Amino acid sequence: MRARRIVSGAAVALAVASVLAVEERTQAQGSVGPAPQGVTYRAPSGTTLRLMLDETNLGSEVSLGEMVFPPNQDSGEHAHDAIEIFYVVSGELEHVVNGRSQILKPGMSGFVRPPDKVRHKTGPAGAKVVVVWSPGIEGRRVASRWQREP
Repeated sequence: MRARRIVSGAAVALAVASVLAVEERTQAQGSVGPAPQGVTYRAPSGTTLRLMLDETNLGSEVSLGEMVFPPNQDSGEHAHDAIEIFYVVSGELEHVVNGRSQILKPGMSGFVRPPDKVRHKTGPAGAKVVVVWSPGIEGRRVASRWQREP
């Protein structure tokens, strides 16, 4: 069990590092360069999820995506059947777990374990986050309720 946690932790760290490298390269190159990988989904609220690593290219252990929350967004309280980890790239995200609130700023992370209740809120700037789910099927479950972008 401990070895499995270490492998999962290493996979999460590698996944987050790869997304941050893509983000850094994108900022340095502007609109020049290859298109980012992944499939993008849009929630009715306007929140987008770009799934970059999932069961189709990584396996079922972990999925990784980039979420962009519009300004003044409130996800409503919900729960996941997986560990959910957020890393804030830009903006601010109020991360409420079981009624306890924490403001996450760029460079900060938060997590939630099942069966915890979570709620995500943004202020006037919105937020861009890297999200990791383990087990990875959770990313596909979230995306299945949203509209796939062309």
